[in-house]
Amino acid sequence: MAFRWYQAKLKSAPMLTQSITTAVLFATGDTMAQQGVEKRGLEKHDLKRTGRMALYGGAIFGPAATTWFGFLARNINLKSPNGTIAARVACDQLLFAPTNMFVFLSTMAYLEGADPKKRLEQAYVPGLTKNFMVWPWVQAVNFKYVPLDMRVLVVNVISLGWNCYLSALNSQGGGGADGEKSIGKEGGELPPS
Repeated sequence: MAFRWYQAKLKSAPMLTQSITTAVLFATGDTMAQQGVEKRGLEKHDLKRTGRMALYGGAIFGPAATTWFGFLARNINLKSPNGTIAARVACDQLLFAPTNMFVFLSTMAYLEGADPKKRLEQAYVPGLTKNFMVWPWVQAVNFKYVPLDMRVLVVNVISLGWNCYLSALNSQGGGGADGEKSIGKEGGELPPS
C-alpha cells in the first residue's frame, strides 16, 4: 500500500517526491555512518552534519539526478539496447559523476566553513576513483532494469552503503593502504553519481 502511494506521488509530483526521498535517505545514510560505522553514540551525533547531508540531498542531488536521468532517457537512445545502456553509463560517469563530486565537495566545505579548494584538492581524486569502482556497475543495472521514475530511489538506497563506506574511510583519516589523504572529519561522505 505504501509503495503504491509512493508510485502515485512519483507520477503526480515527481521532482518534489524525489527531492524529499533523497533528503530523507541522505540523512539516513549519514546517521548510519555516524552511529553504525563511527559509533559516535546518540549524545555525540552531529545533527548539523546530518542536516547538511539532508539539505544537499533534497535541494541539489535529488533535483539534479531526477533531471539527469530524464535527460539520459530522452536523449541517449541507440539502436542496440545494450549500446544505449553503455552510452548512458558512460555519460553518467564521465559527465554527471565528476560534476556532482565537485559540487558536493564544494558545497559541503562551504557549509562547514572549510576551504572548498582545499577540500577538492584532498578529496576529489580519491572520491572519484572510488566512484568509478562502484557506480558504473550500479548504473548499468539501474538503466537496464529499473523504470525511470524509480532510478533516483535505487541510487539513494545504494548510497546508504556508499556513504557508510566513505565515512569509515574518512574516520580512519582517509589514509588507506594506497595512502589517500584525509577528506576531513566534518561530513566526509561523498555523493552517489
